[in-house]
Amino acid sequence: MTTQSLPVRTDAPARTPVPPTGRGVRRRLLRMRAGRQHHAGPLAYVLLAVMAILSIFPLYWTMVAASTDNTRVSQTPPPFLPGPNLFSNLARAWDEAAMGKAMINSLIVAGVIALSTVLFATLAGFAFAKLRFKGRNILLMLVIGTMMVPPQLGVVPLFMMMSELGWSQQLPAVIFPTLVSAVGVFFMRQYLSEALPDELVEAGRVDGAHSLRIFWSIVLPVARPAMAVLFMITFVHAWNDFFWPFVVLDMTNPTVPVALTQLSAGYVRDQSLIMAGALLGTLPLLAMFIVFGRQIVSGIMAGAVKG
Repeated sequence: MTTQSLPVRTDAPARTPVPPTGRGVRRRLLRMRAGRQHHAGPLAYVLLAVMAILSIFPLYWTMVAASTDNTRVSQTPPPFLPGPNLFSNLARAWDEAAMGKAMINSLIVAGVIALSTVLFATLAGFAFAKLRFKGRNILLMLVIGTMMVPPQLGVVPLFMMMSELGWSQQLPAVIFPTLVSAVGVFFMRQYLSEALPDELVEAGRVDGAHSLRIFWSIVLPVARPAMAVLFMITFVHAWNDFFWPFVVLDMTNPTVPVALTQLSAGYVRDQSLIMAGALLGTLPLLAMFIVFGRQIVSGIMAGAVKG
């Protein structure tokens, strides 16, 4: 018994593949674009150079003013090249403003405030973003509403509270009122709403993990880039804060901004000495940016390309 092969039609039109559509195409295009190397034009380099010069110039002028004397700073036109008195002015500012103790106090205040803000803001942001409980939206609106209240309105009752607790002229009076901020809570809530999939939280629930375990094992690794940014912003803000520390502290236990007011006391202000003190107060922030800047940027980029 023989089998006959079926004839093959050669005149049938070739079927063109239908290009895929939807989310898969968008992801494929994004991956192709992400792998390409984009080359900036001359205009982009010119704009970057101009922005870099404008950003660095205030720091450069501070160094120039701190390296001259008060007479030279007040002249017209002012000097634009560093002078020979930089280290002598820095030594004078260090001694007259007690900058050593002030920097230690500022490091304690800014470090504690930044760490507590990151921890509590991440906890609250996770709760508002992924947990379901009664009154969640109302509480979130109350938190956001506190951002609209000027902080100067609470200075008098807050100062009375610190006095009743016996914390006047002490660092806890600066630390405890700012252990967490509404801006940090809102920032972490917005980040976790987008970066943390609900499926990860549900998977942790299925595995029997409670909320704190989910926060420690799932939320913290996802929120690390935003936490680094929030820590940096909070640390810089707490380091440069002047109004409340000036109200509640004195010159025997100051932070850096409060200590700098000692340099401007007197009938004739020594501008070069003030600039030297400002330069001393800026150096720790610059060192922190130099040491941790790359890690923060890499963390932000790692969080941006996930998903």
